[in-house]
Amino acid sequence: MAVPPAESVGNISQADWSKAWWQWAGSFNHAESPIADRTGGNCHLKQNGPVWFLAGTYGTQRTIRTCTVPRDKYLFFPIINYVVMPSTRAAACMECCASFIQSAKSITDQPSNLVLELDGRRMEGLEGHRQVTTECFDMGALAEPRVQMFPSAANGYYVMLRPLAPGKHVLNFGGMLPGMSQAVTYTLLVE
Repeated sequence: MAVPPAESVGNISQADWSKAWWQWAGSFNHAESPIADRTGGNCHLKQNGPVWFLAGTYGTQRTIRTCTVPRDKYLFFPIINYVVMPSTRAAACMECCASFIQSAKSITDQPSNLVLELDGRRMEGLEGHRQVTTECFDMGALAEPRVQMFPSAANGYYVMLRPLAPGKHVLNFGGMLPGMSQAVTYTLLVE
């Protein structure tokens, strides 16, 4: 079901996939964002390569989505995660990077109620799926129009699932950090 957290996919570490996930998430305006989307209608936007990103949520309201996914795609998503970035009006702050990395770490140090369930089967050991960006990155690198969000630093609990068999699957995931929570259900239609 899940790829071990230290295993690479497409010769890319899962920590680097977490950075790519944030750049994907940061590439949308709010109206078309798969993260803001309540139904899953935007889940196909800006997907490419061997890994298909699934969105978490803004806020704490339970979110239920339906998403059609091509077969043979790995699925990568945050059980719960956090990013620290500068204000879009601030100039790039090279000396802020270490501080941002530490802030992202401290915010995600005490997760609780981490949940991942696929087709009624619950996965254990999710604390071991923590992925950390060890270097700062530009979260706005893929935004159009281009918006610089450097330095950004992320930390959180992500899962990479192996490609699912064609058909209908139900995925539940979420968790809690001090001050935030996430609960998402996807009905995945794998073609």
